Amino acid sequence: QVHLVESGGGLVQVGGSLRLSCVASGSIFSIRGMGWYRQAPGKQRELVADITSGGTSNYADSVKGRFTISRDNAKNTVYLQMNSLEPEDTAVYYCNADIVRQYSYWGTLYWGQGTQVTVSS
Repeated sequence: QVHLVESGGGLVQVGGSLRLSCVASGSIFSIRGMGWYRQAPGKQRELVADITSGGTSNYADSVKGRFTISRDNAKNTVYLQMNSLEPEDTAVYYCNADIVRQYSYWGTLYWGQGTQVTVSS
């Protein structure tokens, strides 16, 4: 079994900051890409940022310059530092990870349960 657990969401005012964390646990051999997605009410889930095992990151245009994704491979953890938050950032944020389980040859994409981020004006 593999689990992803997010934390760090909450209510913040416009211009504020939050840091999301996502920890992967279970029978993990290695973790390839990790990422953050979000889904606002009535909208499709969209990519926020992702990062390779080597640290190369990619961002949605809407968050460039405000959000930073990072990971700690030793802790199987991915982070999302969110600064200068705007009401449009309000959504449920999900992490995912491409994980190769022990005794397996291929990766499987796992998702966390989501954490709510609400930006109030």
